[in-house]
Amino acid sequence: MIVLEAAVFLLVAAGGTAVVLTRNPLNQAIVASFYGLILGIMFLVFQAPDVALSQITVGAVALPLMIVLALAKVRALGGGKGEGGGK
Repeated sequence: MIVLEAAVFLLVAAGGTAVVLTRNPLNQAIVASFYGLILGIMFLVFQAPDVALSQITVGAVALPLMIVLALAKVRALGGGKGEGGGK
């Protein structure tokens, strides 16, 4: 069980690093969605299924959806500066 917990912690660390290093906002929303799934798996491994379900709902579905909708709205209003994330 300790090996599984250590593996999940490594996945969480790698996922968080991937979210931070992703520069394009649209790609970052997708990576953040996978990070939410990884956090949900971590909560399942640590025997917190109610927290895991909440995390999957918010972190893997609602938050990325809100980011994508906000990006679409900004680009539709002409405020987007291309794919570089505002650079």
